[in-house]
Amino acid sequence: QVQLVESGGGLVQVGGSLRLACAASGYTFSSYAMGWFRQAPGKEREFVAGISWSGGATYYADSVKGRFTISRDNAKNTVYVQMNSLKPEDTAVYYCATMKLSFYAGTYTDTREYNYWGQGTQVTVSS
Repeated sequence: QVQLVESGGGLVQVGGSLRLACAASGYTFSSYAMGWFRQAPGKEREFVAGISWSGGATYYADSVKGRFTISRDNAKNTVYVQMNSLKPEDTAVYYCATMKLSFYAGTYTDTREYNYWGQGTQVTVSS
């Protein structure tokens, strides 16, 4: 069955960096766009970054543009997000997700476009 497993979260100081990874299995990873979302306590899940199935197109929330970089390695069935210049407001549980349809480029920002989600990894940025 489809599995998405995030890793790389942790506690980091303001201005620090983390790289999250999401290892996928159980489907043809290279055929599906992927997204990263985050959810802070008491808030709705929000879009962070998205990447097309080939990796040729990437998309970012305004709040992370210029600081985060999404990438994927289709040979390793893994999607990454490199997070630099972290701020306290980046504190959240981060989730990766797989787009519902193969070779489909939706808005990337709508959670309803995704059908499989990882369990999440906690990122805490301390000031």
